[in-house]
Amino acid sequence: MQKHTIMVCDHIHESGLNLLKSQPDVNYINAADLPKDELLKVIDQADVAITRSSTEVNEAFLQAAKNLKALVRAGVGVDNVDMDGCSKRGIIVMNVPTANTIAAVELTMAHMLSCMRAFPYAHNDLKIDRTWKREKWYGYELKDKKLGIIGFGNIGSRVGKRAKAFEMDIVTYDPYIDPSKATDLGIEYTTDFDDILACDIITIHTPKTHETIGMIGEKEIEKMKDGVVLINCARGGLYDEEALYKGLESGKIRFAGIDVFVKEPATDHPLLELDNVTVTPHLGANTHESQYKIATQAAQQALDAARGISFPNALNLPIRENEIPEFVKPYLELMQKIGFLAAQANRGAIKSLKITAEGDIGEYLDSLATFATVGALKEALGEMINYVNADFVAKERGIEVHKESSASTGAYKNKITLRLTTEKEVTEISGTIFNDDVQRIVSINGFALDIEPKGRMILFKNTDVPGVIGDVGQILARHNVNISDFRLGRDRKKGLALAVILVDDDVNEKVLSELDALEASVYVKYVIL
Repeated sequence: MQKHTIMVCDHIHESGLNLLKSQPDVNYINAADLPKDELLKVIDQADVAITRSSTEVNEAFLQAAKNLKALVRAGVGVDNVDMDGCSKRGIIVMNVPTANTIAAVELTMAHMLSCMRAFPYAHNDLKIDRTWKREKWYGYELKDKKLGIIGFGNIGSRVGKRAKAFEMDIVTYDPYIDPSKATDLGIEYTTDFDDILACDIITIHTPKTHETIGMIGEKEIEKMKDGVVLINCARGGLYDEEALYKGLESGKIRFAGIDVFVKEPATDHPLLELDNVTVTPHLGANTHESQYKIATQAAQQALDAARGISFPNALNLPIRENEIPEFVKPYLELMQKIGFLAAQANRGAIKSLKITAEGDIGEYLDSLATFATVGALKEALGEMINYVNADFVAKERGIEVHKESSASTGAYKNKITLRLTTEKEVTEISGTIFNDDVQRIVSINGFALDIEPKGRMILFKNTDVPGVIGDVGQILARHNVNISDFRLGRDRKKGLALAVILVDDDVNEKVLSELDALEASVYVKYVIL
């Protein structure tokens, strides 16, 4: 059994460590307690590394990490990762963008409430100074206040939903979303940034890019209402900190709730001197629930990457996360799995790939083709293929990649299909997504099925005669192979059936040979996702 080395460079929740430890095909190394200069001496052992903010993935790190194929940043931000350096070396960089969503949303609401009611200062008066001055702490209600949300992604949209419950009037600015994402929630969508600046409270939820750094500065603050409240639980530097300080000091900004700073730890920051600021030390992800999710998701992504199954939330792709709608991402991952499945079911030199997309997903045909190519070539090339070099490698190997899109014509709003042709045969697999993120394979070589693309699968094609299922079950039972699911597609006109049998245990060649020896057998294939 090939073993993959996964190195954990920074501390993560024990749940993630336990997941890595339990995998028989993983050599797990916990280097979180090593000094960073010592880490550089051992990082060359890693196929995949898991990092957080404490490890700088810079030129020195990348030069030392000679065998690194993928990097998982256990969190949202990748400010400490040299993305260009990773891309040049073919290292796939992934993050965990949604695990801390609820924690960040609730912290935003906590800061908003604290600013409106000055809770920390009232608390200190009573708890620390032991003074009882109710008349000193008249606050403001959230009800009927105008809230401006900059960035309406996973976090911003959920802040909007919660603010609706407080009966606030809400407007959002986000040029990268479909306006209906906001308007369907009864939230106003604007393309005029001045509409945001006119709000009573403004909260920001964007990534940190050249476009967003300092997007709220002195000029924008001048346009705001007197007594505006500003919240930043996203990334340090989205508000110009010098302009923020001046606005708070003058009273133009009545209160600010800040969780993030340009330079951290910010224990001597000028903002700490002011008495109209609520501050927290970058606690956006600091809940027990989010740390559990971050660790387990990061560990699972590392396992998938090490095994070459998929690279969820990869950042250095031909596409950018903020350039595609949320509904597209599961289709990309599913397309890669379909490619990997098709290549295992149709082993041989690939001659051509045809990617077909029906419905709105057809707008992302080029991206689907990249993911399909990576999945299809993973079986032959292993770690040598990735999103960065997929198109080049396909051309180099003489593989024709055809792409076709059309309007939705069948039972599915969106459907993707890969037709993989080798010199031996053609394999065609279709899939779709249910309920936003539930991946399903719905057809294999014309047989209608409903399969979760996960785990060990036996593909058994046979003549459609009585007794076949019983014979298959007996053979597997005799070899102590447990069936976890059994899906059957039938072609009554041709008198054929295709069974996809999901099993809990490894299947060896002897088992496959016995299945293939059955009189009804047309072919038997074994694949692993």
